Amino acid sequence: MIDLNFKYKSLLSFLEKEAPFQPDISIILGSGLGDFADELNLYKSILTSDIPGYPASTVFGHKGKIHFAEYHNNKIILFQGRIHFYEGYKIHECILPVFISNKLGAQYLLLTNAAGGINKNFVPGDLMLANSLNGTFIKKELTDLIGLAGYAGKTNFYNLPHPGFNDTIKLAAMNENIDLKEGVYFYTKGPTYETPAEIKFISKFGGDAVGMSTVHEAIYSSYLGIKTSAISCITNFAAGISDQKLSHNDVTETAEKVKHTFAALVKSIIKNLNSNAA
Repeated sequence: MIDLNFKYKSLLSFLEKEAPFQPDISIILGSGLGDFADELNLYKSILTSDIPGYPASTVFGHKGKIHFAEYHNNKIILFQGRIHFYEGYKIHECILPVFISNKLGAQYLLLTNAAGGINKNFVPGDLMLANSLNGTFIKKELTDLIGLAGYAGKTNFYNLPHPGFNDTIKLAAMNENIDLKEGVYFYTKGPTYETPAEIKFISKFGGDAVGMSTVHEAIYSSYLGIKTSAISCITNFAAGISDQKLSHNDVTETAEKVKHTFAALVKSIIKNLNSNAA
């Protein structure tokens, strides 16, 4: 078990000096969704390459920036760029945005991602609110990260995804007339897209959407006591659901098409942050 406070001492010292405020909410943006930063009143932007010890994001569509912004009197820390296992990073690096969010005092974490649709009622361009998360393939790494969870940490898991925060997200979708789907997000490590056989397996075990992020971030965040929810942009049919060959271009192109809907939803979530989320 790694002492994250010691490992990231210089990084935290840097960000504590640079942060213009204590954020109310942290948002981590997924593949192709990075333009949301342009929708907010920005206070400050920091290149992650300027932060000591911060891993470089190597995926197209994941710009390495941390933004401090405000919207409807809510202070936001926004991570434009994600750290993935399939890039060769360890779990203590992949959860770094969550660790930073907690240390800077964020009470809420909204995770977004691009995901493959398994549920045959979903089509590319749909937005799905996670009503549960499956991290079967990452249990060992989470144990290495968290160690033996105490009573408080275990109790926090009962609220993942956070019911009050999910209610706020549903209300925001209703206010914006957005047809927000719900379902189970299933995590795989990559580094390749899943095979049709793997998708059949995931489907039989209740997965509605599949991707290579979010679950470890959500579990660690919940363990720390942060109110956590996740939204997937369904950017493609998962392997075997359609005859179309999968590519990262599909991910970014679909995300580009729905970015205005996504932005409207997230802004409405921030606006209504204090109305329902207990």
